[in-house]
Amino acid sequence: MGNAPQDAFAIRKFIDDGHLLATVQSFSKNFGLYGQRVGALSIVCQDPNEAKKVLSQMKTTIRPMYSNPPRHGAQLVKTILEDDRLTTDFIDQCSDMADRINAMRVKLRSTLEEGTGGGRNRNWGHITDQIGMFAYSGLAKSEVEALRDNHSIYCTLDGRISMAGVTSGNVNYIADAINDVVSNK
Repeated sequence: MGNAPQDAFAIRKFIDDGHLLATVQSFSKNFGLYGQRVGALSIVCQDPNEAKKVLSQMKTTIRPMYSNPPRHGAQLVKTILEDDRLTTDFIDQCSDMADRINAMRVKLRSTLEEGTGGGRNRNWGHITDQIGMFAYSGLAKSEVEALRDNHSIYCTLDGRISMAGVTSGNVNYIADAINDVVSNK
């Protein structure tokens, strides 16, 4: 959601309640490190002895998968997360981006609902109910193809839109195009 403490609430709550858990975190999108395979697997164990056993099993499991994973991305993430000022700046930037994406969700939905064409007759609430960088538009494959062919707007054939690519400069165009393809179905 763009709010690191809020996003971590559930994990912290489970740990505080005494649950043993494993969680996976990817840094690919947030740090722009596509192709670097940067992430973390965190496991909360009952005690140091159990942690030692789990680590041994994890090493046995990952060793055949790769010998020397890329280090550049991991070093970048480590540099940022070990520095309080850089971490705060990173969290603030993620929050700003999430706020921008959420504002674009609201604008896209309202423009679809207020626009002309077939979009007025659909419920677009799912656009603002979702979170993250992507949104399932609810468009059918034929509508997605018409969006591509008639308006040069590209998304996956199941209608998944990259909300990071929706900006104040193109949101009206996108909404008008969606309204057009929905009308001409």
